[in-house]
Amino acid sequence: MKIIVINNEVEAKEGEFLLAALRRQGIKIPTLCNIDGLDPSGSCRMCVVEMEGRPDLVPSCAFPVYEGLKILTHSERVVTARKAIVELLLSNHPDDCLYCVRNGNCELQGLAQEHCVSERIFSGSKNSYKLDYSSPAIVRDPAKCVLCGKCVRVCEEIQNVACIDFAGRGSKAYIGTAFDEGLNVSSCVKCGQCILVCPTGALTERSHIDEVMAVLHEKKKHIVVQHAPSVSVTVGEEFGLKAGKDVNGIMTAALRKMGFDRVFETSFSADLTIMEEASELADRIQNGGKLPMFTSCSPGWVKYLEEFYPEMIDNLSSCKSPQQMLGAVIKSYYAEREDIDPKDIYSVSVMPCTAKKFEIDRDGMGRGDTSDVDAVLTTREFAKMIRMMGIDFNSLEPDGADTPFGIRSTAGKLFGASGGVMEAALRTAHYFLTGKELEIFEIKEIRGMKGIKEAKVMIGELEVGVAVVNGVGNAQKLLDEIQAGRDDIHFVEIMTCPGGCVAGGGQPIGADPEKIKARMRAIYKIDKEETLRTSHNNPDIKRLYDDYLGKPLGHKSHELLHTHYVERKDIMK
Repeated sequence: MKIIVINNEVEAKEGEFLLAALRRQGIKIPTLCNIDGLDPSGSCRMCVVEMEGRPDLVPSCAFPVYEGLKILTHSERVVTARKAIVELLLSNHPDDCLYCVRNGNCELQGLAQEHCVSERIFSGSKNSYKLDYSSPAIVRDPAKCVLCGKCVRVCEEIQNVACIDFAGRGSKAYIGTAFDEGLNVSSCVKCGQCILVCPTGALTERSHIDEVMAVLHEKKKHIVVQHAPSVSVTVGEEFGLKAGKDVNGIMTAALRKMGFDRVFETSFSADLTIMEEASELADRIQNGGKLPMFTSCSPGWVKYLEEFYPEMIDNLSSCKSPQQMLGAVIKSYYAEREDIDPKDIYSVSVMPCTAKKFEIDRDGMGRGDTSDVDAVLTTREFAKMIRMMGIDFNSLEPDGADTPFGIRSTAGKLFGASGGVMEAALRTAHYFLTGKELEIFEIKEIRGMKGIKEAKVMIGELEVGVAVVNGVGNAQKLLDEIQAGRDDIHFVEIMTCPGGCVAGGGQPIGADPEKIKARMRAIYKIDKEETLRTSHNNPDIKRLYDDYLGKPLGHKSHELLHTHYVERKDIMK
């Protein structure tokens, strides 16, 4: 159908909203509350347009198109209304942009600049709120909230957690937790998806930058760092590179320039995770263990299960995540090999995930009073530190990871995308159960952005049913089916964030579906082009077992690489 925009004909699709039609034509319409893929809320009113025949301005995000519709997108009346909205929001907003973590990357700040807001028009007393610093992963600053509702919608409609919601009425409305308790005692799973959609600094990760910088400057400890599989295809975006550009070697070089004594890839310990997890799956299948087995490498998902399905905890693999496994072998095998007291090692990880900050302090994530991992930097924090240290990221020459954890398979790299853990595990589980390699490594049925992906894989004479859940918001349907008696699934991968780690809560701000898909394609391209594609054929993994761990699921590996989980009532004690 045709609509008229500023006296020009524009193509629109039957049933779509006006905002979508305008954006497809390259017409920029500002909005604070709109989330692609969700029904419009029309709450911020920034996207209003002027329509012929109507006295009021209409929100383009919630107004359906029709044949012959005539609108003005940037008339004087429209621009004045948008500017007034920005001025009203700023009237109750802190004047601390220079100290805000989102300075230079704030949608409200950008709208103020676009609409030439140069002075405070409205004055009066501001609402007073307390900073919520209770969570080990996420910081809430309600004073910076513009009530767009994006965090509420992502938490409830996409992640199915609903730990925050609107409270109060009128000018006293705010977004908070149940009974205004701290985020730490809510049902929050620490996924950080709320941070990705927040237009201001109302939601941020709990920063470890100062702590890590202090250790790097003091040089009193042996400082090691690991970086997750997905970070190499995302951190480049922070330096102007296209989405999905693999900068693995450049990132390693940057970490060396920052002062880390050793740089390791978490993809190596993803291989280690597969060795243990595939062995555990084979053991459960052969010996009548609890099925289906759930993956345990995503800490937000583990927290979700503990919160909402504690009766299914026995289905979880007892494996630690790759982050924690590498942390454990660094402070045991590596420490002994280098003759360093584990207490003199400071272990940092660069992760796509805010929940990893929560994970490092869980019970069972260390030995004695020594933690497996001491600090976690998100992809965003890592990029900030590179800038702080004056490193020209794009001019660096690529470098390789350090021994003894210097080789990784592409199976370990697959952990960065939804379905990747499953694909990697099946390659090794097939070998463990049959002694033969899978004929075709790619399992395309479990790739992509679909909410629940299923496949049947023949391992010898056994047909193994597998399922991949893309984001915890899609988990309820499958978990309820399993509880109701469904028994054709043996193995389930659940990633907390839609898209997997490439779209984790610690990745570059924004949740652009096209960027997420580009990152996933980059991961699969790496797997397709390299030759070492299975965890069990990684020579450094074999050496680690031969020299130190013994065998998968053995006494030593169980002591270092496995953990336990608890019901929520036990977490709260």
